[in-house]
Amino acid sequence: MSLRDAAETAIEQCLALGADESCCIVTDDKRQPIGEALYQVASEVTDDATVIRYPPGESHGAEPPKPVAAAMAGADVFLAPTTKSLSHTRARGNANEAGARGATLPGITEEVFTTGLDADYDAIYQHCQDVLAQVEGADEIRVTSPQGTDITFEPGSREWHDDTGIVHEDGDFSNLPAGEVFVSPEDANGTYVVDGTMMPHGLLADDSALEFEVEDGYVTSISDDDIRADVEVASEQVGDAAYNLAELGIGTNVAVTELVGSVLLDEKAGGTVHIAIGDDAGIGGDTDAPIHLDGILREPTVYADGEEVELPQV
Repeated sequence: MSLRDAAETAIEQCLALGADESCCIVTDDKRQPIGEALYQVASEVTDDATVIRYPPGESHGAEPPKPVAAAMAGADVFLAPTTKSLSHTRARGNANEAGARGATLPGITEEVFTTGLDADYDAIYQHCQDVLAQVEGADEIRVTSPQGTDITFEPGSREWHDDTGIVHEDGDFSNLPAGEVFVSPEDANGTYVVDGTMMPHGLLADDSALEFEVEDGYVTSISDDDIRADVEVASEQVGDAAYNLAELGIGTNVAVTELVGSVLLDEKAGGTVHIAIGDDAGIGGDTDAPIHLDGILREPTVYADGEEVELPQV
């Protein structure tokens, strides 16, 4: 799949851009080829397409410059292929609240763009609905794995969300590549072991694993020095909020047949689970933090109120 092919999938199938709509492509200096490919396709659909570029942000979740935020909120449709994630920013949230529908592509590379968009997003939508039907309303979600994971989540009053890649209604939002069902739980307790992808390491070696202890909704122990240091730096700004157990996600994109070291893509792989630390304000929680670290589990088993959940498989 070429950059143009992937851009056509994003603009035409995922966002369904109309000829009478405005479209804003937000990108940065390191992702310009992807931004330009999206702009080229968008400009062939509508006469009201723009591309806005700025230097890469300092960290995931950092707010973009005010003119960028204004451009997102002023468009009917926005796409944001950027080095650092705009997903968990007020700029993105405000744009959706203003009625714009859009997708962020955080940390996207050309390989991930062409691999992750080489998918049938109508089928991914159905996989999301199948998983949602099994987990919605459950009081307790338990995740185990052969690597030693045994952790229990209580969603409480928090809503489950699906990231289907189909963004057709005003205010809708998705990551691209897409394909996950997720919740920001009210409580969590236990141990989880990441054996897939997690920043700053990327794809872990086959004999490597990262262990996290969780108590009363907060991470209390991190086995890895680098990740612990990143969370400690965030905690200097926001205290214990940096240790918040932010997210439980289930991948539903069966077109992702192997992990490649990109959290954006790997967390969507069908049959995987990802668990995140830090900010959850953008996904239904109440914790603001300058960090959101996803870790991916390759071989999870998921139970909803004691019943095993049938996960999408490649």
